Amino acid sequence: MARLLRIVRVCITAAAIALAISCDRSTERGGEPVGVEPAAESTVQLGAPTLDELRNATYSGIYDEPVLLIDGRHEGDPFVEGGAARPTAGLAADFRLTGDLDGQGAEEAVVLLWESSGGSGTFNYLAVAGRRGGEIVNLGTAEIGDRVQVRAGRVVDRAVELDVVQAGPDDAACCPSQTATRTWALGADGLTAVSTEVTGSLSLATLEGVEWVLAMFDRAEAAPAEPEITVVFSDGRIGGRSGCNRYFAGVVDGDLPGDLAIGQIGATKMACADDVMRLEQRYLATLAGVTRFGFVAGRLVMTCRVENAIHSMTFVPREPEG
Repeated sequence: MARLLRIVRVCITAAAIALAISCDRSTERGGEPVGVEPAAESTVQLGAPTLDELRNATYSGIYDEPVLLIDGRHEGDPFVEGGAARPTAGLAADFRLTGDLDGQGAEEAVVLLWESSGGSGTFNYLAVAGRRGGEIVNLGTAEIGDRVQVRAGRVVDRAVELDVVQAGPDDAACCPSQTATRTWALGADGLTAVSTEVTGSLSLATLEGVEWVLAMFDRAEAAPAEPEITVVFSDGRIGGRSGCNRYFAGVVDGDLPGDLAIGQIGATKMACADDVMRLEQRYLATLAGVTRFGFVAGRLVMTCRVENAIHSMTFVPREPEG
């Protein structure tokens, strides 16, 4: 028994010496064990800035001094003491693109800004913001132009592309008619215009190929998510779902770019709950009064005259499945 205990002690001692020699050799290169990879540092990324963060960020390139938006809006001092007119800027609601624009591996956010000094014009801007050192930083801002309408946008190959309606060579400032795709890239000097490709003229054909979903009955009144109300334009016709039934009508371009006239509206004859039928009747009556269309930050806006009052309905494009 005593001899067995001595053998066990010798084995334990030999193992301890071998382990000590192994550990000593493993730290010969700067204290890191040979053959053992050092623990990876945490590289958690928060992604592109959110809309809530972008509504409360600082932007340069609009005025001489940077402006801080509070809940998506900035108001400067009146031009004349006690006057109502003042410089005003803001973030276009619900427009946000994301992508790695600087090639550094993290996504930036692209937004639209607007600025008005109290006149008839409204200048639109494109802005890029990203996370730098834990802060939201405006990396570049570029002017799009006065009363330029943005139909759609996307990030492609580290560049920002916008489909716009802008003033053509013979257009009055009120009524832009030229459709184009414009491209900007982010570099060391901020956002730089890369190209402009004129694609045509504003007409009802501009609205085709998209199913539009009603989002707002008026500027401050959201449409219900259910039942869904839609409109589709195709070859001089419109149709869609009006809440309970499907409807259809003819439509033609008007005299000025963006003008239109809708013919007599027909519909199927299904019956639904009273609140749904009231919603449908309201929509169809408003649709019959539509006289003009345009785009605001990727949304379709139809201007309507109902009982001698001007209203608007706002539609969003249905996102493709997948």
